[in-house]
Amino acid sequence: MLREEVDSPAQRTFARTVSVLGTFKLDGPLITGLALIAIFGQVVLYSATGGDPQAIVRGSLRLAIGVALMLMLAQTRPGMLRRWTPVLYAVGLVLLIVVDAIGYIGKGAQRWLDLGFVRFQPSEIMKLAVPMMCAWYLRERSLPPDWRTLLVVATIILAPTALTIAQPDLGTGLLILSSGAIVVLLAGLQVRVILALLAAGVGAAVVGWNFLHDYQRQRVLTFLDPQTDPLGAGYHIIQSTIAIGSGGLFGKGYLRGSQGQLEFLPERSTDFIFAVVGEELGLFGALLLILLYLFVVLRALFLASQMRDTYARLLSGSLAALFFVYVFINTGMVSGLLPVVGVPLPLVSYGGTSAVTMLAGFGMLMSLYANRKFAG
Repeated sequence: MLREEVDSPAQRTFARTVSVLGTFKLDGPLITGLALIAIFGQVVLYSATGGDPQAIVRGSLRLAIGVALMLMLAQTRPGMLRRWTPVLYAVGLVLLIVVDAIGYIGKGAQRWLDLGFVRFQPSEIMKLAVPMMCAWYLRERSLPPDWRTLLVVATIILAPTALTIAQPDLGTGLLILSSGAIVVLLAGLQVRVILALLAAGVGAAVVGWNFLHDYQRQRVLTFLDPQTDPLGAGYHIIQSTIAIGSGGLFGKGYLRGSQGQLEFLPERSTDFIFAVVGEELGLFGALLLILLYLFVVLRALFLASQMRDTYARLLSGSLAALFFVYVFINTGMVSGLLPVVGVPLPLVSYGGTSAVTMLAGFGMLMSLYANRKFAG
């Protein structure tokens, strides 16, 4: 009887699945969490686009590209990732300069390179290249880093951040800044150094306020009081909070959200898609999605904690934390808790480059974990 229970069909299927995932250096729990979020996202996206099947086809195609890249990077040796890090960073930096000079202009921003058959944002590359470069530079140096090392790392982070914000793309610029800052924090800083950096950050924010575009300043002021311009700069936040609040506990029902379906909610398929979740699926639907995100973040952090090499530990920890930053900023701005900065909801918002970048990062994370016993 015991033998039959051990060799049950369900257990044999599970064992074969684990074996296949292990062969391809994939982490089963992480893959499952990402798949559930992506499926949830496609369901919500169909509603957010007004039942447009073409949006699902395009979204699925972009997810497929991201999954293919994730699978490919999961098979890559960490040593190769490390050796190609400076090249990736340099190429990304050059592309940012090219974008600022001759990039495609859309929606008032010069953020894209148009190659004819495809249009992409080079700034997305830097979300991976910056933490990779920071980890690469810190790998051969004593930790916690001294001031000289911190100055070099700051240059690595701030150069692409400044070029991205100048496009203008404040949201992506802040994500690039965050990705590098997380590596620095994981490197182990003394309290006095952290306080000094925070003070410097506040000072830089005060100075940087004068260099922001008018609409970017208005977003911050509107965050403090959306009612000052309810039909202008405050419209997004007001409509978003109305949508989330009207959903209640169980929501208005799938495809039945008035704010989303009647197009009162701006950018409902991209930056503000979480408001569609809150309106149609209610608090329980929103919490379900947040729990899926939390599961992925915690699993990624667990994998990062198992790393033995400095490069792998710093990079994997940064990738896990950056995913959390994505979710935190998007849900915070849609709920009116943070200023609107144009950050998509990972694997849910419509848009290809961001999803591909995130999945590529998870591919690297799984590669680092699968080869954690080897320095090369």
